[in-house]
Amino acid sequence: MLEVFDGIERWQQSGHLVALARVVGVAGSGPRDLGAAMAVNDDGQVVGSVSGGCVEGAVVEAALTVLASGIPQLCTFTYSDDDAFSLGLTCGGTVRIFIEPVN
Repeated sequence: MLEVFDGIERWQQSGHLVALARVVGVAGSGPRDLGAAMAVNDDGQVVGSVSGGCVEGAVVEAALTVLASGIPQLCTFTYSDDDAFSLGLTCGGTVRIFIEPVN
């Protein structure tokens, strides 16, 4: 978590917009525990992890949308979603990730 906060601070000091993504719900088997976090800056750089790689790309895309709109977003990925399966969410569970801009 310190790595995430250090990245946020460094990016903000450099003038970047930053979004924070956090695991807020896990049902069944999930790749990360509640509270796992990842920060994304407006250049698409990432620090931390919310899924160990299986849905990180989709979370980065959602974070960039959040940064462009300023509106927080709750994303849900499940094994049964075609998109989640194609992204590699094969753990069999459901993961909910809340993404918000960091001010």
